[in-house]
Amino acid sequence: MIKKIFIILLAISVGFALVSSRVQADDNLDAKQHEIEELEKKIQDLQGEQKTLSSAIIYLDTKIALTQSQISKTQVELKGLESDIATLSGKINTLNTSLDGLSTLLLKRINATYKRNSVNPMTLLFSSTGFTDFLNRIKYLRLIQYHDRRILYATEQARANYDAQKAIKEQKQAEVEALNAKLVAQKSTVARQQYEKRSLLLETKNSEKEYQNRLAKAVAELAAIQGIIAGRGSESKVRDVNEGEKIASVISGASACSTGSHLHFEVVKSQTHQNPFNFLSSKSFSWDNADSPQNGSGSWNWPLNDPLRVTQGYGNTSYSSRYANNVHTGVDMVGSNSDVKAVKHGTLYRGGIGCGGGTLQYVRVDHADDDYDTYYLHVNYI
Repeated sequence: MIKKIFIILLAISVGFALVSSRVQADDNLDAKQHEIEELEKKIQDLQGEQKTLSSAIIYLDTKIALTQSQISKTQVELKGLESDIATLSGKINTLNTSLDGLSTLLLKRINATYKRNSVNPMTLLFSSTGFTDFLNRIKYLRLIQYHDRRILYATEQARANYDAQKAIKEQKQAEVEALNAKLVAQKSTVARQQYEKRSLLLETKNSEKEYQNRLAKAVAELAAIQGIIAGRGSESKVRDVNEGEKIASVISGASACSTGSHLHFEVVKSQTHQNPFNFLSSKSFSWDNADSPQNGSGSWNWPLNDPLRVTQGYGNTSYSSRYANNVHTGVDMVGSNSDVKAVKHGTLYRGGIGCGGGTLQYVRVDHADDDYDTYYLHVNYI
């Protein structure tokens, strides 16, 4: 009886420890969640402010702080789960000890019960000193049988509790693995955000004038691209070209609405921008920007020669958000030389459109076998 009371008290104390640790962890999680919500609101407010270098830096700092808060929240969740697992391990060990003891006792009682049941009732009657002694022996046997059933029930309960605690522990261990993977991703995100901030300061030389110059070029380039797609560019037909044929060369250095040498590649269908990665083939290249890497999933050859370096991907990128606050409608890339090649056969056009006080030069290939057009910007004609 004392042993059973000790086990019950131990289980209660372990339960209180688990509840106490969870309450503290929940309080910490609530505080971190409130901090995250405040930072998210600040980011939304900053997105609507006027574009200046200082506001861009504050925006990036807030994004970094938000990710670091998310990391802290994940670490609190991990600490809470690890504490739960340690507590559950103690409970499981206690239950295992109790179960072993009860199982041993149960085996002894089953063996004793079997021996008693093999005794002939008549032998029990005649071996008694009297009728009262016989009744006492019957009462004693029934009492033993009652306690045997109690031991059997306690053993079954202990085993069920052991299995349940073990399942909870395994579930929490799986949650720990998932949170560890989440933590790795969050740390990767904050590293990219810090790289993005360093890149911004390096690009602008911490100069508001340089920032505004880049902002103006980004906004003008976006407007020029929209004008080209809408057919407002000045174009002339050149000739039919084959897949892989050289159709232009990348302009060296800065040019109209461009701060440096690169090819801006676009895929368009019915005047609607398409994600070029859905058409370009998967390949190895250098991902030279702060965003999550993308790669091709189609079959087209790339328009530049290897080795390739992608300086800006498609969609809402760190660069487009930083300057134009809009999506980047193509892919910016740099190749081993200036040669620009047609990704598919079709009809070649050369064109230009006003951009930032100059003319943004481009070529377009109208693909003969489908409704797609490909655009190649910031190029020299050949």
